[in-house]
Parts: sequence; structure tokens; C-alpha cells
Amino acid sequence: MTVLEGLLWLTLNVYHEARSEPQIGQVAVALVTLNRANESKRPIKEVVQEPYQFSWTFQKDSYLPDDPKAFLECMRSVYIALRTEDFTHGATHYHLDNIAPDWSSQFTYLNQFGRHKFYK
Repeated sequence: MTVLEGLLWLTLNVYHEARSEPQIGQVAVALVTLNRANESKRPIKEVVQEPYQFSWTFQKDSYLPDDPKAFLECMRSVYIALRTEDFTHGATHYHLDNIAPDWSSQFTYLNQFGRHKFYK
């Protein structure tokens, strides 16, 4: 996998998971993806495509962005995530604040950024 492929998949994940979030929420989602890749020592593409980890990968018919402006904003958030300290404190999971998935009780709640709650 090339660096560009990793950046593309990281940006696609932020786009599909958090494009409507404020920038801090987008950066936090990117950091979670990076934390998972670092923890598992796997390429970002594999982390993103792991079954049932990121809802957009199994709920969408197409991975292609349909909002170029939002995609570029997500790319900017990825750039910031790559250059900033991990303010999520190692978060590896998140969910929208209006749901309570079963798995969340198995993790430690860390913080909320935008509409997502983050866990480790």
C-alpha cells in the first residue's frame, strides 16, 4: 500500500463518517482511524475496510464522494490530524451521541467532539 492510498482511505473515512461535523470532530475521527492502524499494525485501508467497523463501508453503494468541497475539508482535517498531538488520548472507537451501542460498555469513555463520543 502506498502513502497516497492510505491518505485516500483515511480521508474517505472522515468524509463518510464525519463530513457534517465541525473540524475538531473530523480530526478526532481521523485520529481514531490512525490509532486503530497503529495499534493493530495494519494499513489504514485494511482498518477502514474491516467488516462492521465503520458503517459507511457496508451501508453505501459507492465510496465515491458526491460533495467535492466537503471532501477537500475532510482532507484538510486529515492533514491536521497527521500534524497534531492525539487529543483523543488514544481513542479507538466512537459513536454518535444519540445512540448507545452494546459495545460501548466494554470501553472507557474519554470525551465528546462534535456529535461523536470517543472511547478507548
